[in-house]
Amino acid sequence: MSGHSKWSTIKHKKGAADAKRGKIFTKLIKEITVAARMGGGDVDANPRLRTAVTGAKAQNMPNDNITRAIKKGTGELEGVHYEETAYEGYGPGGAAILIEVMTDNKNRTVGEVRTILGKNGGHIGESGCVAYMFEKKGLIVVPADAMDEDALMELVLDAGADDLQSADDKYEIITAKENFNAVHTTLEEKSIPMEVAELTAIPSNTVPVDEKHGKALLRLMDLLEDHDDVQKVYSNFDITDEVMAAIEASA
Repeated sequence: MSGHSKWSTIKHKKGAADAKRGKIFTKLIKEITVAARMGGGDVDANPRLRTAVTGAKAQNMPNDNITRAIKKGTGELEGVHYEETAYEGYGPGGAAILIEVMTDNKNRTVGEVRTILGKNGGHIGESGCVAYMFEKKGLIVVPADAMDEDALMELVLDAGADDLQSADDKYEIITAKENFNAVHTTLEEKSIPMEVAELTAIPSNTVPVDEKHGKALLRLMDLLEDHDDVQKVYSNFDITDEVMAAIEASA
């Protein structure tokens, strides 16, 4: 785990949670449904819906699932009414935790999230206590063998990307929120495969953690992401290669 890869440290190390494809699809369907409810079912006219559909396709969700989710959002099919909210708090070692949820019962969800944090060395905080530490960005992950790095860098920067970083055997492309769709479309037109294509939250500053806190934070993030109502979890802790190696050796 490279220390420079701060915004995707967690994403690349939570394979156990991501292996549960059914759970991933459930979260994606919620986002598509809410996006369609709020902005209509036309993908071209609804940027949030386009982003949600893009993320679903990156996870190989069948088109029928996407279409049904859109129709539930627009009211053409009956569906559950989800509300969006975010919880903020702290994890072991004082790392900031930002949790985005979609739920049909806020009281139930906040209680369960509070319990997960409390039992794993963290605690929930007041609204606004950590949100200011994060900025919404677009994240696209491309396999390193998909294209020469210099050529890919030129392509995505011309399309409006902010940066390209090499991490393990992947390239991570970061965009401003408003440029995400343009960069994604450019890659799509060039038939460049994308393993991840989504909006994320990148911390303005990161906190290095030792082996003890790193292990506890990774476990906490997995438990939160495994909750049915939690869409995404962000944190500002940074795990170096050496610390990650120690964590994996002790597993």
